[in-house]
Amino acid sequence: MVDRLEKFLFNISEISKYWHKIAADEMGRYGLKGPSATYLTVIYRHKEGVTATQLCEICGKDKADVSRMMSEMEKKGLIKKEGANYRGVFKLTEEGKKAAEFVCERAKVVVGYAGKEIEGEKRIIFYEALESIASNLKRISKEGVPEEEMKKE
Repeated sequence: MVDRLEKFLFNISEISKYWHKIAADEMGRYGLKGPSATYLTVIYRHKEGVTATQLCEICGKDKADVSRMMSEMEKKGLIKKEGANYRGVFKLTEEGKKAAEFVCERAKVVVGYAGKEIEGEKRIIFYEALESIASNLKRISKEGVPEEEMKKE
């Protein structure tokens, strides 16, 4: 069990590390940091705009990070804010749409290449399994380790 956990954590850490490096390299062309890629793609998917509160929830970031990144992207002319405070929505400018489309295409290529040995049904199962593990770990981090599970071990 511990060996599986170590292998799982090591691989997730490696995936995260290299993904962030790739994102940083790609976003460098816009004078931005890697996390901007996530924000761009989220705003791109929400054509009607997205609030800072929604960005916090979707991206798993705190208000300070969202505020800092939105400010940087606004200065670069990639987004605009409509409305005031946390009720206002962020939307992409035309330049932001181009950047987001570029980032989405690059991400698709990278993810496709990274998982090229995983075919069809296995890929679907893999992503479902990752989603389940992430969801369960999130719940455990909020609620604590279920005592009934501890008794099974």
